[in-house]
Amino acid sequence: MNYKISTMKKYAILIFLFVFVQMAFTSCQKESKLKPNILWIVLEDTAPLMGCYGTDIISTPNIDKLAKEGLTFTNAIMPAPVCSASRSSMITGVMSTTFGGHNHHSARTKESAIYLPEYMKTIPELFKDAGYFTFNNGKDDYNFTYNRSDLYTQKHQAHPLYGKGGSRIPLDSLTSKTPFFGQIQLDGGKEIFNGDFEGRVKTPVNRTLIKLPPYLPNNPVIIEEYANHLDAIQITDEILGNIIETLKENGILENTIVFFFSDHGMRLTRHKQFLYEGGIKVPLIIADFTKSKITKSGETFDGLISGIDFGPSSLALAGIEIPEYIEGKDILTENATEREFVISTRDRCDFTIDRIRSVRSKDFKYIKNFMLDRPYTQPTYMDVDGIAFVKTMNELNRDNKLDSIQKIFFAKKRISEELYDLKNDPYEIHNLALDPKYASELKKHADILENWIKETDDKGQYPENEEGLKLMLGIWGDNATNPEYDALKVKYPDLAGSQFWLKSEHWGPVEN
Repeated sequence: MNYKISTMKKYAILIFLFVFVQMAFTSCQKESKLKPNILWIVLEDTAPLMGCYGTDIISTPNIDKLAKEGLTFTNAIMPAPVCSASRSSMITGVMSTTFGGHNHHSARTKESAIYLPEYMKTIPELFKDAGYFTFNNGKDDYNFTYNRSDLYTQKHQAHPLYGKGGSRIPLDSLTSKTPFFGQIQLDGGKEIFNGDFEGRVKTPVNRTLIKLPPYLPNNPVIIEEYANHLDAIQITDEILGNIIETLKENGILENTIVFFFSDHGMRLTRHKQFLYEGGIKVPLIIADFTKSKITKSGETFDGLISGIDFGPSSLALAGIEIPEYIEGKDILTENATEREFVISTRDRCDFTIDRIRSVRSKDFKYIKNFMLDRPYTQPTYMDVDGIAFVKTMNELNRDNKLDSIQKIFFAKKRISEELYDLKNDPYEIHNLALDPKYASELKKHADILENWIKETDDKGQYPENEEGLKLMLGIWGDNATNPEYDALKVKYPDLAGSQFWLKSEHWGPVEN
C-alpha cells in the first residue's frame, strides 16, 4: 500500500512539473509575442512644417493624426545637417565624430574603409542579437565599412558613391516576422526630384500665403523652392497614411511603436549642411500603438533630444540593455533624464571641406567656426548641379539686392564664434558673441564644446586621410578647390574629374 501511494505521489509530481513547464513555456511564448515592434519612418531633408507644428497653409492629416496618437517633439536636434553623417550617428547611437565617420560619403571604397571599434555594434545588430527581425527599406548611407547581413535580413543593392540600401520588404509580409526593428526610408523633401512630382501634388500650396524667414529674400524663385518643399510634405503625408493603414489592416500596428522623423533639415540657404536651426531641427513624432502605451495621446515635449537618442530609446522600449559605449540617452522610459544640451557637427560635405560645431541648449545656440579662411558660401554640390535657388541667391548678392540680414551669410569672412538667443531671436540673426552682456553664456557654451571635443576625441580636429579625399577629387574634379586637395592634384595629375561618372551610376543588386 505504501508503495502504491509513493508511486502515485511520483506521478503527481511528474504531472505537476509537466504542467508547470508547459505553462512557463506558453508564458514565455506569449511574452515574446508581446515584445513591441519598433518602426522608424525616416524622411530625407524635411523641415518641421506640418499642421501639428503650426503650419496651416498645407494639409497633413495623417501626420497630424499620428501626432494625436503619440508624442510630438518640438526640439529634436540632429547630430549633423547632412545625410550620411547624421545617419551614421543615429544607427550607432554614437556621434560619427567619435569613430571617424563624420565626413559626408566617406568609407565608400576599399582603400578608404572605416571600421567601427570592435566593442561597438549598430542598433540593428543589438536588436538582432535580442531575437528581432531587422530590415531597412531604402538607403543606409553609413560612413563606415560593414557587412550588411550583420545588420539586416534582406536582399540589398549598392552604389559606388551612395552606399548600400535594402530591397523593399512588403509590409504585409511582416506578420510572420515579428517582433521586428524596421526602417522605412521616404524621399521627404527629395520628392521634388521625382519625375512625376507636380502630378502627385493634389492641392498645391498657395504661393501667395508663404512667409519666408527674414534671412531669405521675397523672390519668386526662393518662394517656389519653399513651396515645393511644402508640397513634398503633402505627398509624404499621403505615403505615411498608406503605411499606417497597411500595418493596421494586417494586424501589425497594434503592437508597434512608430518613430517618424527626418535625417536633417530642408535644402535651402542656411539650412542643409549648416548648423542653424533650419539645418538640424527636424520633426519627430513617437506614437505607441501597443496596449501598454508609453505616452499619453496628443502630448508635446519641448525638451531637447538628439538624433543619437533614437537608438537607445528604441532599445529601452524593447527591454534590451543599452551598451555603456552608446552616447545617446533613453528619453522615453522611467529612468529618462532631460538633456542640458545637444552637440551637432558639420565637416566635409561632398567636395566642400569645412569644420563647424554647435552647442544647442534650451535657450541658446553656440556655433564655433574653425575654418575662417573660407566663407560660408564656398561652392557646393548644388552649385555644380545648377540648383535654381542657389543661382538666384548668388545673383541677388552680386547685384546688391539682398538686405543687411540676408547679406550676412554671403560675407567674405566669418567670425569664429556665434551665439544666438533662441527665445528672442528664433531665426538666429543677431550674433551676441561680442556682446559683453552675454559673456558668461558664451563661455559656458564654449566650455561645453571644448570639453566635448576632448572627451570624445572629436575626429574632425584631424585632417582627413588621403584615400577619403581622392574619391571626392576623382568625382568632383575642378570643383574641389580647397587647399587640402592641392597636394593630391600634384601627386595624381590624372585623377581630378576622372570618376564623375560614379555620380550617375545605377544601383546594383548584391548577394548577401
